[in-house]
Amino acid sequence: MEQANLNVVLDQVGKDKGIDKSILVETLEQAILSAAKRTFGQHREMEARYNEQTGSVDLFLILEVIPPNEEPELDRQIALTLAEEHGLDAAVGDELLFQIFYRPEDRDEARAQDEKFGELLDLKTFRKSFGRIAAQTAKQVIIQRVREAERENIYNEYKDRQGELIMGIVRRFERGNIIVDLGRAEAILPIKEQVPRETYRAGDRIVAYVLDIDRASRGPQIILSRSHKGLLEKLFETEVPEIYEGIVRIESSAREPGARSKIAVSSRDRDVDPVGACVGMRGSRVQSVVQELHGEKIDIVPYEEDPARFVCNAIAPAEVLRVLIDAENHTMELVVPDDKLSLAIGKKGQNVRLASQLTGWRIDIHSESKVQEMEERAKKSMATIEGITPDMAETMFRLGWRSAEEIAAANPEELANVPGLGGLEAAKQIALAAQAALERAEQERLQRREESFEEILSIPGMDEAVARAFLDTKYETVEDIDAATDLDRLARQSGIDLTTLRQVKHQVSMYVAQKRILEESQMLDMGSDGFAEDEDTDDTDDEMQSDAEDETAEQESGTSTVEKSDGEDASQGDDTVADE
Repeated sequence: MEQANLNVVLDQVGKDKGIDKSILVETLEQAILSAAKRTFGQHREMEARYNEQTGSVDLFLILEVIPPNEEPELDRQIALTLAEEHGLDAAVGDELLFQIFYRPEDRDEARAQDEKFGELLDLKTFRKSFGRIAAQTAKQVIIQRVREAERENIYNEYKDRQGELIMGIVRRFERGNIIVDLGRAEAILPIKEQVPRETYRAGDRIVAYVLDIDRASRGPQIILSRSHKGLLEKLFETEVPEIYEGIVRIESSAREPGARSKIAVSSRDRDVDPVGACVGMRGSRVQSVVQELHGEKIDIVPYEEDPARFVCNAIAPAEVLRVLIDAENHTMELVVPDDKLSLAIGKKGQNVRLASQLTGWRIDIHSESKVQEMEERAKKSMATIEGITPDMAETMFRLGWRSAEEIAAANPEELANVPGLGGLEAAKQIALAAQAALERAEQERLQRREESFEEILSIPGMDEAVARAFLDTKYETVEDIDAATDLDRLARQSGIDLTTLRQVKHQVSMYVAQKRILEESQMLDMGSDGFAEDEDTDDTDDEMQSDAEDETAEQESGTSTVEKSDGEDASQGDDTVADE
């Protein structure tokens, strides 16, 4: 780039890029001055000024005039006597400006200056190389400044659009990132902000959420997102006029990009249904949002001030029977019907996870039968404590006591408030009894653990270290080991080599199968014995009935005989009498 064309270049660049010419001039002056100091020496006092007439940057060397009796600083000061010797009209304290002629067209002025002030200024050795350096510096500075100005303009233009929707055209792909053309600037859609199910090709239209404006980025400054929940909210704001006008408010939202989303809405106007406003006539509004999100399912939830009602709405379409709130731990336990448990949890826990994000509460879901089982287990645990009857365990459960551990750790004064417990002394005794019950339960657990250890150790190919490793990772029975499916995870947890674990798992599965066959065989044998006993009983009953019938027949026969004999005897008697 020739310096004679700087006026034209600066005017053209300023017009095309929207950069003020004064900014380019100031930057150019600073760059030439910096290059001059590197060439002529950092210790020199110099000044650069842009010359509009010549279209170049004039460079000046500054020397301060000092009294003759002072030692001057090298290339920064000049003694008054030396200045006078070179025909310079100066006084002490004056600053003398000597223009440095470095352009090729100023060759004659440079030669004349060297002849007159060569020893004083000492510029000849540096002047030849600086002309080329100055031209390169001017070119680089203008290019760099143009880039910086463009970035500054982009930042100023888009900094107020952070958090809004923006539309662009897909231009190219760089390492998985999508470069989007916005017209006056380029934006980047990082791979981590993309939705896995979505695919794009060059030239496709894309609507994205402006996530951030990175002023310090070397690449595109505008960072977009297709996975942020703000995209969902802004799409609804675009499609639903009531949201834009502030009548319907989006209270919160939760999103698993590409799969499912939940959005909670409320209304400031009692006559406006927030859910209906978002759904639209025949679902037209929500379907527009779904289409833009490429088929992502959306649940629109009515917002409630009551946290329990809000959570129940968020977990829909599952029905909730009971809600247990733990405000201290910010947790809710939901009880749902057994046939609605999978619906409440959702695919891979998706529904409950989104509901938790939407409401801000930690949510635990239990089936009705599971809760009843837990209640019975808790009551049974408390009923094992000496001094607590089943009715008292029922009462304590209703008051919030859940286990023998809680009773053992309870304050006796607090425990004494339970109706029918018998006062403070009885509460102390029950706390001690609860502690004893816990110790007994622990002993029983250890005994069962040891029996389980012996059973695991009896499996072929099992050694003591592997058996202990299973117990330490909560696989305390052969059935637990047989039910394990993720062997990689089990290997990491137990520290058992994966090859050894597969072999052991195979042996355990064979052992469990044989054990089940044996148990079924024993059950069948017991059933056969019972059936045989029933047959014997039936035979005995038949025999007893037959004997009874025979005895009755004999009795009847004997009576008849007696009657007949009596008749015969009577006949005989009559005959005898007649003969007589």
